[in-house]
Amino acid sequence: MKIVCVGGGPSGLYFGLLMKKQDPSHEITVIERNRPYDTFGWGVVFSDQTLGNLVNADEQTARTILQSFNHWDDIDVQFKGRTVTSGGHGFCGIGRKRLLNILQERCEELGVKLIFETDVTDDQAVAAQYDADLVIACDGLNSRIRTRYADTYQPDIDNRHCRFVWLGTKKKFDAFTFAFEETEHGWFQAHAYQYDGDTSTFIIETPEQVWRKAGLEDMSQPEAVAFCEKLFAKYLDGNPLLSNSSHLRGSAMWIKFPRIVCQQWVHWNQIGAKRVPVVLMGDAVHTAHFSIGSGTKLALEDAIELARCFELHAGEGIDAVMAAYQEVRAIEVIKIQSAARNSMEWFENVERYTGMEAEQFAYSMLTRSQRLSHENLRVRDAGYVERYENWIAGRAFEQAGMSRPQTRRSIPPMLTPFKLRGTVLKNRIVVSPMAQYSAVDGIAGDYHLVHLGSRALGGAALVFAEMTCTSADARITPGCPGLYTPEHTAAWKRIVDFFHQSTDAKIAIQIGHAGAKGSTRRAWDGTDLPLEDGNWPLVSASQQQYLKGVSQMARAATTEDLARIKADFVRATEAAAEAGFDWLELHCAHGYFLSSFISPLTNQRTDEYGGSLENRCRYPLEVFAAIRAVWSQDKPISVRLSAHDWVEGGITPDDAVAISRLFKAAGADMIDCSSGQVSKQEKPVYGRMYQTPFSDRIRNEVGIPTIAVGAIFEADHANSIIASGRADLCAVARPHLANPAWTLNETAKIGYTDMPWPKQYYAGKSQLERNLERDRQIAAASSGLTPQQVAAKLLEG
Repeated sequence: MKIVCVGGGPSGLYFGLLMKKQDPSHEITVIERNRPYDTFGWGVVFSDQTLGNLVNADEQTARTILQSFNHWDDIDVQFKGRTVTSGGHGFCGIGRKRLLNILQERCEELGVKLIFETDVTDDQAVAAQYDADLVIACDGLNSRIRTRYADTYQPDIDNRHCRFVWLGTKKKFDAFTFAFEETEHGWFQAHAYQYDGDTSTFIIETPEQVWRKAGLEDMSQPEAVAFCEKLFAKYLDGNPLLSNSSHLRGSAMWIKFPRIVCQQWVHWNQIGAKRVPVVLMGDAVHTAHFSIGSGTKLALEDAIELARCFELHAGEGIDAVMAAYQEVRAIEVIKIQSAARNSMEWFENVERYTGMEAEQFAYSMLTRSQRLSHENLRVRDAGYVERYENWIAGRAFEQAGMSRPQTRRSIPPMLTPFKLRGTVLKNRIVVSPMAQYSAVDGIAGDYHLVHLGSRALGGAALVFAEMTCTSADARITPGCPGLYTPEHTAAWKRIVDFFHQSTDAKIAIQIGHAGAKGSTRRAWDGTDLPLEDGNWPLVSASQQQYLKGVSQMARAATTEDLARIKADFVRATEAAAEAGFDWLELHCAHGYFLSSFISPLTNQRTDEYGGSLENRCRYPLEVFAAIRAVWSQDKPISVRLSAHDWVEGGITPDDAVAISRLFKAAGADMIDCSSGQVSKQEKPVYGRMYQTPFSDRIRNEVGIPTIAVGAIFEADHANSIIASGRADLCAVARPHLANPAWTLNETAKIGYTDMPWPKQYYAGKSQLERNLERDRQIAAASSGLTPQQVAAKLLEG
C-alpha cells in the first residue's frame, strides 16, 4: 500500500511505523508542517495500562520510551492548606518533544519517509501526488481535513467553560499534584507532574468568568505568567513558571478546551481511478480532557487499532478494514470520553465542592470520572481507603448522635448511619418506591406486608412503599394503593407495626396524584394504556394527552380542583401519621399531577400557576407547605423531583437546582433526585449511576441532603457515591426486586462481616452475638498458640 499521513504528531508517526513494521513493502509518507524538533507542549502522561499497550504493539519503541519516562504512584491533592495523598495510581510522564523524537527516529529506522516544513492545504492533491491508497488525517484539533469533509464526519465541537494554559517549571514534583487556590475572583487549579529529570508540566485552569474577573484577558504573556507564579508560589519553591509559546501574544496562550466528537471517522474520495479512504485519527477525530490523561494516549491507541484491523481484515478488502476500525475504536473512545467529560465537568465546577473538608474534597476529585471507584481505590491504596473510611464514619456517627461500634475493620460508607430531623437510619441504603399494582380497592394487603417486610429484613435502612394515592381518582391503575379511607390507614398500620416490632428498618410512604397518567391498566396488561372500561376523569396542570392519540385527554385543573386535591394531600398526610410512618415523601416527578405544574412541557397555564419557574412551582409548594404543617416536626419530608426532562424545552439540571432551592426554603429536608418520564419524547442517556450527577449538583450547590437513584446496583457504587458526597442516601430498585437481601448480600461481597443481623435474630445480646464475640476474643488471645491449644480453647468456650 501507499499511505500518506497528513500531520507528524504521535498518531501519524506511530501508525506509520506500525504499518511499516507489519509490511516493509508499504510506501509510507508522513508530512508535517513544523520543523523536526518544534513542539508546543511540555510533558504528556500515560497510565501503566497504556504502556502495556505500547509494549504489545512495538516493544522496541516502547523500551526506548520507557527509558525516558518519569514514573510515580502517588497523587497529592493540595486544598485549604492540607495535603491528602493516595498511592498506587501508576502513571508515567515523558516530554512531548522527546516522545516525538523517539517516534521520528523509529520511523526513519524502519524506512518511513518523513517530510517536514510542508503545510498540506489540499489533501486530494497530496493523495494524487503520492498515488495514495490510504490517507490518514491526523492534522490536529483544528483539522482542515475534518472541516473540508464535515458533512461526512459530522463533527460536534463543544468549546468548554474553563480557560487553561500549559506552562512548565524546574520544580520537581514527587507526585501527580493537584493544587487549588482561592482568589477574590474565584478558584484556580493547577495540574502538575514531573516528566523528565528536571522539568515538570504545570497546567493552570480556571472558569472563564474567573479568568476575566482576574484581568488575565488583558494581561501580556509575561504579566500572566507572573500572576500565576505569585498565586502558586507555595508549590514552586522559588522556581519560576516557564512558557514555550512565545509566538503567542497576550491572552492567546489561554485556551478553551474543545471537546470533539465525530459521528463518522472515514471519508472516501475518488482520486483518479482509485477510491481512497481518508481516516481521521487523534485530536482530529476526538479529544479527551487533560485532567483524565492525554490525547496522546488516544492517538497512539487509534494507530494501534487501525494497524491491527489491517492485520486481521486486509484479506476482506479495505472497506472491511475501515468498518472494523470505526466499530471497535469508536466504542473505546466513547468510554474514555464519557469519563473525561465527568472529570472535565468536575474541574469546571470546583467551587461546588469547596465547602467540603479536605478529606472528602480529595476523595471527590479522585473519583470524579466514575472510572475509579471505592474498591478500585482500595486495590491501589488500602491504607488510604481505611483512613478515609474511619474519617467519614467518625463524622457520621457523631452527626447521628451515636457511639461508634468496635469493628474489626473500617466501616464502609454505605453502612454508616444517617440522621434527618429526629429519624436515624442505620445505614445509607434505601429501597426505592416501586409500583406493584397489587392493591385491592386501594388497600395494601398481605402482598405488601411480605414485599416490603422482606426487604426490611434484608438489611436496607429505609424502605419506601410505592406511590400511594391521595384519592381514588389519583391512582395510576386500579391496583395502586391509596390513603384516603380508614381501611387504607388500618392496612398500612399493620405493615408499619411489623417494621417497628420485627425489624430495625424505617418505613417511608410516598404520596402522589397520577394526573394525566392515571386511569391506566396494570403494567403487565399494557403500560400507560387506558383502562378498557371503568375509566375515571383525569386532571393535569393544563390539558394534555400523555400518549398522543391513545391516552385519555386530561383537562386543566380548576381552582376548585386545586383546593380539593391539596386537601386530599393533607388528609393522606394525616393518615400516614396515624399509621405511624417514619418518613414522608411528596411525589413531584415523572409527569404526575404535581410534576405537571413544574415542567414547561406540561404547563401552559396563564394564571399565577403558569409561566415562570417560580409560578410553575407555586402550587406544588403550596401543597408541600400544607402537608408540612400537619406532619410531625420530628419526622422528615423528602421531595422527589425529575431533575431532567430529557426533552428540549423541558426541565434541565440548572432548573432542578433552582427548584430544589425553592423546596429547601419551604422546609423540605431532602431531594430525591430522579429524572424523565414527563414526556414520551424523552431521550435519556443511560449508564451506571446515570442520575447521580443530578444529586451531586443539588446536594453541593443547594446545600440540601439528597437521595441518588438510577442504575446503582453494587455496593461499590453506593460506597463511592456516599464517600464522595454526591448523595446522602442511595435508592436501589430493581436489584431489590431480584434480591430482598441485596444490602446484606452486597456487604458480604465486599468482605465486610461486622454488619449486625436483622433485629428478629436477637433480643438484647443473642446467642449468635455472644458466639461471635467469643470467637473474636479467642482469635485475639490465640496469637502464637499451637493449633492444639486453639482447639482446647474452643472446647472450653
